[in-house]
Amino acid sequence: PSVLDSFALLSGQLNTLNKVLKHEKAPLLRNQVIIPLVLSPDRDEEIMRQTEGRVPVFSHEVVPDHLRTKPDPEVEEQEKQLITDAARISPDAAQKQIQSLNKMCSNLLEKISKEERESESGGLRQNKQTFNPADTNALVAAVAFGKGLSNRRPPGSGATVQPGQPGAGAIIAGASGMQQVPMTGAPAQQQPMLAGVQMAPAGQPGKV
Repeated sequence: PSVLDSFALLSGQLNTLNKVLKHEKAPLLRNQVIIPLVLSPDRDEEIMRQTEGRVPVFSHEVVPDHLRTKPDPEVEEQEKQLITDAARISPDAAQKQIQSLNKMCSNLLEKISKEERESESGGLRQNKQTFNPADTNALVAAVAFGKGLSNRRPPGSGATVQPGQPGAGAIIAGASGMQQVPMTGAPAQQQPMLAGVQMAPAGQPGKV
């Protein structure tokens, strides 16, 4: 509501100002000349406030630029030259040049947008996670500590190894940090130990 009220107030003031300027007794502003009355090289806080900090001083150096109603003579000459060159070109040639320029701009914009899309897609590929931390932790725990492994043997693996047979001296290779213990037909009281875990004697199913 406050914005609408301010807008309505400004609109009314502008309409009133237009009516005053369009009145037949009002002088034409284009016939009026603005001249500086006071020039000073010192800093003027009032001018700073009115210009929002853009003009700190009102001296002979800045007055020609801020009160100028025409461009510089060099700019005027360049503008006249451009107007003369444009008048020499036929409408067909001008249309062709316009189409060529539009085509170049379109190609440039397409290349820029393509580079932006590729950079965005590359950043997404770099930031995208390619693994599941939970699965990785579960796999490491299963390999290192046997967590989550089943105690039942698969079918056909229940063959026992008798003492004195070639398979009696098999070596069990554990994970990293485990000891290699030969499986022999030792008595039950001399069961081998694997990293602090008692192993079952040969010929009997055991637990890891």
